[in-house]
Amino acid sequence: MIKAGSITKGIFLQWQNEPVLVVDKEFYNPGKGSAVVRLKLKHLKTNLTTKEVLRTDENVEEAEVNHQQAQFLYKAKENFHFMDPRTYEQYEVPESIIGENEKFLKEGEEYLLIIWENKVVAFVLPKKMVFTVTQAESSVKGDTVTGATKPVVLDNGTTAKVPLFVKEGEKIIINTDTGEYVGRKN
Repeated sequence: MIKAGSITKGIFLQWQNEPVLVVDKEFYNPGKGSAVVRLKLKHLKTNLTTKEVLRTDENVEEAEVNHQQAQFLYKAKENFHFMDPRTYEQYEVPESIIGENEKFLKEGEEYLLIIWENKVVAFVLPKKMVFTVTQAESSVKGDTVTGATKPVVLDNGTTAKVPLFVKEGEKIIINTDTGEYVGRKN
């Protein structure tokens, strides 16, 4: 059990017999009465988000989840297949859990799986990932002053907008939260 006032963003709770991820937390003290915590919870089974308000002294049960690094193998129909590189145990992850993050998956790369009751309920990407530019238009000299961008194709088939000076064959860093160019990889 954990006090609601001690809950932090990013922890997993047992809420109505279901695992939830705390997406956001706001402490609110009205001045009159007791302080409360406003939580934004993502239900891991349904991917729905709800808002809850708890008194800071209320107890909430933490969810027993396992964090497992697993290597992405392949996609077959509507499931993604991952493997623990140490034990060779395989995990089948439904498309609903991966969602829009599919565009960042690279075969052979390791990702974090969240497992609850022997079932994968969430998937975590690294904040920044390195990709190789496989197709890029060439830019005209002097055209890079404006801060303009151009679309490029990355090694996993995804397109991204990058500054005009980025060339084919370069390794670049992409922010997986926003899908935006961060910089070049040296």
